[in-house]
Amino acid sequence: MSQHRPEPRITADLPVRVWGMSADGRAFSQNARAQNISSEGALLSEIEQELTVGDVIGVQYEQKKARFKVIWIINAGAIKKNQAGVQILPDQETPWKSSIPAQDKVAEQAKKNKRLFQRHKISLPLEIRDERVNTPMRVQVTDVSGNGCYVETILPIPKETVLKVEFWMDEERVTASAIVRTCDPGVGNGIEFTGLTPEAKQKLQAYLDRLDPPRGIIEQDSTSQ
Repeated sequence: MSQHRPEPRITADLPVRVWGMSADGRAFSQNARAQNISSEGALLSEIEQELTVGDVIGVQYEQKKARFKVIWIINAGAIKKNQAGVQILPDQETPWKSSIPAQDKVAEQAKKNKRLFQRHKISLPLEIRDERVNTPMRVQVTDVSGNGCYVETILPIPKETVLKVEFWMDEERVTASAIVRTCDPGVGNGIEFTGLTPEAKQKLQAYLDRLDPPRGIIEQDSTSQ
């Protein structure tokens, strides 16, 4: 039997309606945002009610509705309010199905990104700010590409946490939103630069390639002299 692999999440920002019973037993219905979507679930932001892990809530996008189970819940501060990771129930169909590319297209895009954004093992100063906390964290990233980076820390940030990152490219200060994609307890986090445009990602990759040229380029330059 083949092992089930989680479907890749798609970065999105969809207006949805959420309803159900809050942690204090009161019925609620409110507008929210669905982000990092897949056919199996999503990250819901701007939830005003207190929810509990295991709760079943309703979610509507456009004219389609479905029931979801709350997998995790965190307080993300005044702007994002409560954030919840939700998973669709087995007998339901995802309301945002039409907004999700076919799996083969997602896989092909992932391969393309891997080719375009080669990781570099170089030191890059980076400032990370969790929107739930006012104090920034300054780190030295040692594994970085135009698409993201890996931050080594003994206290990793939870997956799906939205961040703001700042760094310098020569004399240019770059500020962008990002999201935690992987969390390895006691090791670190994989972070994707979601707020950079494709052009900005290419510019960052070119900057990193210049700081740390691929081996073939170094050898070619040395033989041409």
